[in-house]
Amino acid sequence: MFTLKENTIVLTGAAGGIGQAVAGLLDKQGASLILTDINATQLDQLNETLGNKHYTVEADLSSVSGRQKLIQTCQELMRQPSIVINIAGINRFAKITDYTDDQLDTLIRVNLTSQIALSRDFLPLLRKQPKASIINVGSVLGSIGMPGYSVYCATKFGLRGFSESLARELSDTAVDVRYFAPRATQTALNDNRVNEMNEALGNTMDSPELVASELVSFLGKKGRTAYLGWPEKLFVRINSLFPALVDQSFRKQLAVIKRYL
Repeated sequence: MFTLKENTIVLTGAAGGIGQAVAGLLDKQGASLILTDINATQLDQLNETLGNKHYTVEADLSSVSGRQKLIQTCQELMRQPSIVINIAGINRFAKITDYTDDQLDTLIRVNLTSQIALSRDFLPLLRKQPKASIINVGSVLGSIGMPGYSVYCATKFGLRGFSESLARELSDTAVDVRYFAPRATQTALNDNRVNEMNEALGNTMDSPELVASELVSFLGKKGRTAYLGWPEKLFVRINSLFPALVDQSFRKQLAVIKRYL
């Protein structure tokens, strides 16, 4: 029977909506957690609700110094991590012409570059374990390009491709690399425009608790990837095989999407 008890798990983006929900479930299953986020106050509050029995690392993982701080903490532990769950990320719903160079750089660095670098940096530690996993949390929009999310989609498409490639690169080792893709979720990453647009389009938005439950369940299952939501799972398949059909669907929705851009 699969159990997380006595596993040490690194959870990035732990202070966010999904991160907090995942931390709560992992705690209930007896895992030892290394909770990391850029928001120290929320991180400490989360650990307090969990009984102050886990490690917290305030760090900006999009920076070299932030990643080094996290890695050093893990190296000093008696029981080093066997699982890294990369949830940290940001979102932006905007036309491409509304981005400054700094905004482009930040979104790509936080959502993609830092995930790649963190996976690289953790490999020496993970290879010491009899079995280890890296779980990169992406998005359904890492498989479906949606208007208004061009840059966000680019980062998630990239994360999905990186996860697939690295999984194959490490297939002769004890380190698994897996990709988990939620659909729209009710978190602070989405502003009122996005919530109103999804309502107008009839798109379901999952609760952080539902996403967390599915993610923790994914840890105990086989399979390299998981996508949440119907018809989103179907659209991923259709977009892969018949992208022109998805083009037509978005063309019908484009006026509504642009109303909120």
